[in-house]
Formats: sequence, structure tokens, C-alpha cells
Amino acid sequence: MSIMPSPSRRAPSLRHLRQGLHRFVTTLAVAGAAAAMLLTPGVARAERLKELASIQGVRDNQLIGYGLVAGLDNSGDQTTQTPFTVQSMTNMLSQLGITVAPGTNMQLKNVAAVMVTATLPAFTRPGQAIDVVVSSMGNAKSLRGGTLLMTPLKGPDGQVYALAQGNLLVGGAGASANGSSVTVNQLASGRIPSGAIVERAVPTAMGGQQGTVQMELNVTDFSTAQRVVDAVNRRFGYGTAQALDGRVIVLRTPSDPSGRVQFLAQLESVEVRPDNSAARVIINARTGSVVMNQNVTIQQCAVAHGNLSVVIDTQNNVSQPAPFSGGQTVVAPNSQISVQQENNALRMLKAGANLADVVKALNSLGATPADLMSILQAMKAAGALRADLEII
Repeated sequence: MSIMPSPSRRAPSLRHLRQGLHRFVTTLAVAGAAAAMLLTPGVARAERLKELASIQGVRDNQLIGYGLVAGLDNSGDQTTQTPFTVQSMTNMLSQLGITVAPGTNMQLKNVAAVMVTATLPAFTRPGQAIDVVVSSMGNAKSLRGGTLLMTPLKGPDGQVYALAQGNLLVGGAGASANGSSVTVNQLASGRIPSGAIVERAVPTAMGGQQGTVQMELNVTDFSTAQRVVDAVNRRFGYGTAQALDGRVIVLRTPSDPSGRVQFLAQLESVEVRPDNSAARVIINARTGSVVMNQNVTIQQCAVAHGNLSVVIDTQNNVSQPAPFSGGQTVVAPNSQISVQQENNALRMLKAGANLADVVKALNSLGATPADLMSILQAMKAAGALRADLEII
């Protein structure tokens, strides 16, 4: 008598095993591909158009003005060295109906001449407040505790666009006694939040001809411009965007202002993956900084770099004459010059396909940032550095 297994306990067939194994392998492949996309260097992430471009005509405007800061604690301008402070004070008093006798020597210690700067944002209307920055232009020791008197702020056209006045906020401190002084941060400049009232609006010409608006990329790049055009046309329909060059893109917008604002609001949220920037190495010759982006690669090359140092050691020998000889004591300098040069052998740098390999290869040389500048320039001249070299 044989016992047959029940259908619920029957072993899985070979076909079911193959199907399960196929699903498992497919899942691993998809997960591996996703991980590779996340870990692959040089893949740019998608960004909103708000971070990549701006609308032509929507811009800030710079304002500047000259004024006086009063109420300082004996830390103002020295009038003998800054005569323009006295002249400004005299002109202001005359406008207030106070006449200063000619030839009066005013010893002002609580007043300082300052320059006032501000940025007028786009679409700002009269009556709105903007921040101002106040900077001393004389020899005032500190502007802490001062009050900016009414100062007109003008644009490049000479028109007054805002009036600034208020108490300064200085983020520094200082103390002095018996010829010694201690200063923390900067005391010659300050800020007045909402310290200026806009008096004149700047017209913003945002629209173009026949209901179009031009959008400008922050960085000129033909690939990114084409990707922006494709993304906008997919979102709003074919023909909405057209690239004029690698920076300017023409957009067709609704003719009424409310529809245009709605269109631009939706446009800012469109995500575009910008193209990778060109390989570039930035060298700051003043600070010795070297910065390179992720697209920099190097070819296999051999590098030898040695330091050459010249040491001059000077010793002063005193020649003392014999007693009663009538001679004079003279100092005879004795200098010894030595030249030292490090004997560094050639080092082989392997080709690097990504930034990590490039950094590892350059670190193997053991060079200082100053030496690294010369090495990178020589590698660029030899054709081993695949990047644009820019010195700032």
C-alpha cells in the first residue's frame, strides 16, 4: 500500500522554481541599476527652473547716498582731517534755518560722514521699506550707537528713489585705554533693517513682443538650454519655449497679467536636469587654493617635483684693534650661502576617471598647495590634465 502526498503538500514543480528565480534575478537587476545611478559620479540631479534661470527684466537696482551719522560717543570724524564732514554739517544746518558764521572752527566728535547703499528689489512700490548699509568714509573710530540722519538714496540716473534714516545696528565692539585697544569685528559699518522708505518705483518691463517673455539661464550652456526647452514644451505644449542661443529662451505667455503670473509661477516649478559643467580647475594664486570639479580627469603621466631652497647665513665678526694702536673697531660681515635641493624621483600617476582617483593620484605626490599649482600647470601643458585651468 503506497501513500501519495496530498496536493497541499506536493513539492513545487520545476516551472514554479524557474519563475521564482527569474523574478528574484529581475529584482536584483533593477535594484542594482538604481544603486548604480545613485552612486555614479557626474550625474546631475534635477533642479527647478527657479534655481537655473531668471526672467529678463526682473532685476534689482542699486541705490547710493551720502549722509551723516550723529550721536556717536566721541568716536566720530576728526574735523581737521575730514573737512567734508564740517562742510556737510554746515549745509545741513543751513537747510534747517541755522546759520553758522564763516570761519567757525567746529570740533565735531559725535558726527561721522558715511555712504549709504541699498538694493531696490523688482516690483517695489512707494511706501515699502528696504534695508540699508551704512559705511564710514572718514576716520571715525566707531559708528556704534549712532543715528543716520535723513539721507536721499539715488539711482544711476540721479533720481531719488528712497529716503533712509534710523538707528544703526553695528555687530562689533571695541575698547581702548592707555594707548591699548581691542576691536571685535568691524565698527566702521552698520546696517539699518527696513531703514529706507521707497519714494519712487522703477518700471519693470517684463513682457516682450506679441505676448512673449525671455528667460535667461544663469550659466551659458547649449545642452541645458535645450533640456529646458524640452521640459517646458512637455509641460505646456509644443511651441511654448524656443531657445535663441545658449542662454536666452523665448516663452509664449498669456496676454493678460494675471494669466502671465500664473504661467510663470508654474514655470518656476518645472524640474530640469542641467548638463554637467565643463571640466575646470580653479587656482587662486593669492591664497593658494586649488578647486576642481567632478569632471576633471588625468591621463597617465610621470611627475618629478623637487624644492630648491637657498639659505644665506650671515655672521658679523668684530675686529678689535690692539690697545693704543690708534685703530678703530670695525664689523666684518661673513656670509655663507648654501643651496639645497631635494632629490625626488619620477612618480607614475595612473589615469583617473573620476574626481576621487584624481585626488588620490595628486596626494601621492606629497606636494603642498603651492607646489600643486606648478604641477597642474605643467600637466596641462603636457596634455595630461583634461580640464580648463583658470587662475584667479
